[in-house]
This record gives sequence, structure tokens and C-alpha cells, in this order.
Amino acid sequence: MSKKWMTTFALLTALTLAACGEENTATNEEENGSAAEEVEEQEHNHEEEHDHDHEEEHDHEHDEEHDHGHDHEVDEEAQKIYDGYFEDDQIQDRELSDWEGDWQSVYPYLEDGTLDEVFAHKAEEGDMTAEEYKEYYKVGYETDVDRIVIEDDTFTFTENGEKSSGSYTYDGYEVLEYEAGNRGVRYIFKLDEEQEGSMPAYIQFSDHGIEPTDADHYHLYWGDDREALLDEVTNWPTYYFSDLSGEEIAEEMMGH
Repeated sequence: MSKKWMTTFALLTALTLAACGEENTATNEEENGSAAEEVEEQEHNHEEEHDHDHEEEHDHEHDEEHDHGHDHEVDEEAQKIYDGYFEDDQIQDRELSDWEGDWQSVYPYLEDGTLDEVFAHKAEEGDMTAEEYKEYYKVGYETDVDRIVIEDDTFTFTENGEKSSGSYTYDGYEVLEYEAGNRGVRYIFKLDEEQEGSMPAYIQFSDHGIEPTDADHYHLYWGDDREALLDEVTNWPTYYFSDLSGEEIAEEMMGH
């Protein structure tokens, strides 16, 4: 082979190797670049997921704090109303269905001593002794009507084993002002038709509520003189659901 040809061959080989090297370098750089982009994308996605999770966690905590604060405000407002502090425009009419059910007087539980723990509990924070509280509530709870069933528009009283019943219609409400500075609302029902025995002309509810809601207990006033009943503030027979035991009623009383 001539020297000239060998020189030409060597030059071509060198150029070919150089081209291959550049191609491999470009390929490696491209592969490295793709890998780097993939890592960067994964890191970006991870950061987005982290930020999203953090935002969700923050929103969840904010919602919980908001709900807790709202519930606290509702509880405070409900307690104020229960204690007799409210505005006239908060009062709403109510239907007899709010008190529907089978109810028992709590007076027998006062007499047999079941409620003694309630009076002891009141004495711990009140300004009377347990015995004084018992005497006060004895006057309030006293009644011979030991059971009342309310269904649709009908009351059935059981007094000394004898039943009387009649249908009633809504007769509005009255707001009472008490000496302590708080107030109460009496929801009044008027006798429409006497069905059995002897029923009062008027029945008045007081359950610390001022808007439609299902009652869990109530104080009841009844008689034939609507206005005179509004002046009765010392005797308020009190009723809880008949399926509650005396101990369960005591627990509910101490919870108020």
C-alpha cells in the first residue's frame, strides 16, 4: 500500500472515531439531561404533593377550629336562653307536637329520696342547704297527676289511677318577667273538646325553650282561668319521659 494511501486511510479512521465519540457524548448528555429532568420533575411533583397535603391539613385544622368556635357560641347562646335571657324577637310559636309523648311526674322521686343527690349537688354551688332545696322543689313538683300522654291534639291525664282526656288548640304564648331579672315563656293550649273525665280549660307549658324544638322535660300549669295561671310561679309540676328511671332523671337534672 502506498504511503499516500495509508495517510488518507488513517485520516478517515480518525475522523470516523471522532464522529462516533461526539455522537456518544451527545447521546450520554441527552440521556443525562433526560434523567436530570426526570429527577427534577419528581422533586417538583413531591413538593406540590407536600404543599397540597399541607394546605389540606391547614384547611382541616381551620375548619375544626371554626366548627369548635361556632359550637361554643351556639352552646353559650342556648344556655342564655335556658337561663331566661333572650330578646322578644327570638320567640317563636310552637306546636303541641313539641311535647308529644308519654310523660311521668318527678314528684314521686322527690318523695322516695331518689332526687336527694340532685339537691346535694345544687347545695354545693347554691346559697341554700340540700334540705332547703328539697323543700323548695317539693312545693314546685307537688301534683296528683302522675302521668300525662300527649298524642296529636289530645292530652290524657292520669290522676290517682283515673284517666281524663280532651283535645286542645294553640292559644298563643305569654312572656313572664321574674323577680330575679330573667324571663320565661308560657305556651298555652285551650280545651277544644272534653273526651273523658274532667279536663282543665287551659294548659300552659314552660320548658326553657322559646322556639320549635322537641322537649326533653317540661313544667306544666293547668286550670280554668288563663290569666290566673300566669301568676302561678310556685307550683310547677315537672315531667320527664316515662321510660326513664329515677336515677336517669337525676343525672339529667344535674347536667343542666
